[in-house]
Amino acid sequence: MRNKIIILAIAAAGLFVYTKVMARIGSGSPPPAAPMEQRADLIRVYKSERRMVLLKGDAPIATYRISLGSAADAGPKQREGDEKTPEGRYEIDWRNPKSMAHLSLHISYPNPKEQREAEANGFPPGGSIMIHGLPNGLGLLGQAHRLWDWTDGCIAVTNTEMREIWARVPDHTPIDIMS
Repeated sequence: MRNKIIILAIAAAGLFVYTKVMARIGSGSPPPAAPMEQRADLIRVYKSERRMVLLKGDAPIATYRISLGSAADAGPKQREGDEKTPEGRYEIDWRNPKSMAHLSLHISYPNPKEQREAEANGFPPGGSIMIHGLPNGLGLLGQAHRLWDWTDGCIAVTNTEMREIWARVPDHTPIDIMS
């Protein structure tokens, strides 16, 4: 019995240390910008396919499988808390290297029309819609995060993919999010 307790304690300590190390690695400095020829000038998101494509001109330069808001199939985002991913044309308007998830790129939702519609219906429109990696410390989940839609309306990828996207997507890159 004593050996089982010791083994369990060592495993728990190892998991704790691993989680701390991975969180520290995940919170490291963001990658540098990719060379111009590798940078996207448009992002397309196909919600129903759970797919995001980076384009340069008309040519895809990278494709990613994604997770979305947990109510993503229920149409476009209309208000704060509906857990839907927006639909429409936006842009990447700022980036956060120290977000609660491994790196994040902010999507310019809501646009003025969406803001007015939400307010006319008596709701705040919501905001803080991002393309981001996994929550800090949970990078170990890797591709398993795609088994379900788990965000509050954001677009999630693995941490490795997020580092690539961060480097390839400049600020003010347009993003089309389609059903």
